Amino acid sequence: MSIHIVADEGSVAESVLLPGDPLRAKHIAQTYLTDVVCYNEIRGMYGYTGYWKGNRVSVQGTGMGMPSFSIYANELIDSYKVKRLVRVGTCGSLDEKLRLRDVLIAQGADCDSGMNVSRFSLYQHAPTASFSLLQKAYTIALASNLGFRVGNVFTTDQFYDLKGREKNELARSLGTLAVDMETSELYTLAHLKGVEALTLLSVSDSMVTGEQVPSKERQTTFNAMIDLALETLFD
Repeated sequence: MSIHIVADEGSVAESVLLPGDPLRAKHIAQTYLTDVVCYNEIRGMYGYTGYWKGNRVSVQGTGMGMPSFSIYANELIDSYKVKRLVRVGTCGSLDEKLRLRDVLIAQGADCDSGMNVSRFSLYQHAPTASFSLLQKAYTIALASNLGFRVGNVFTTDQFYDLKGREKNELARSLGTLAVDMETSELYTLAHLKGVEALTLLSVSDSMVTGEQVPSKERQTTFNAMIDLALETLFD
């Protein structure tokens, strides 16, 4: 048992999907899993364990941003011995070729947070996905009709940032494809703790055109990404 996830030993599976929104965690559990048990409700950050095609899997909400995400990822790994973590979220596209409703398979993460500066001082760590999960997701996505791209994401600490446009333009000039708020921390923790990690992101809006996926359609787009995540983990 940990501080922010209050669950019995063995109640969390070794493979976990990590949406930021706890209500998305609930949606995934109700839509995809059988024999579902809710193992956590502390702070409204729902966690569920169930089965997908006979495979035991958990879904845990993490909240928004690296500090919140880090709390849940650390506790899942350290207290519940989770071995594979797949973040499933949304992103803002920085590239006109990464269109609304596409999925970004994040191979690495740029960042403007001070968290890794605090950890590593002058050493510049490059947070990257686990190659085995990245390769499998790419292979599955390539064989499907899913619109997707593989590339870097810019993990930012601030949603409302006075220098946001400047940072986004710099990221775009370096070939970074989209913006999120959690991937750098996931990949850093995976390297530090010896677990596997991958981020899959549905494009909900474009920083280039200003377009947005209508709210009523986002759930369908999100479902396509969950299919990819589960198939990557288990098929």
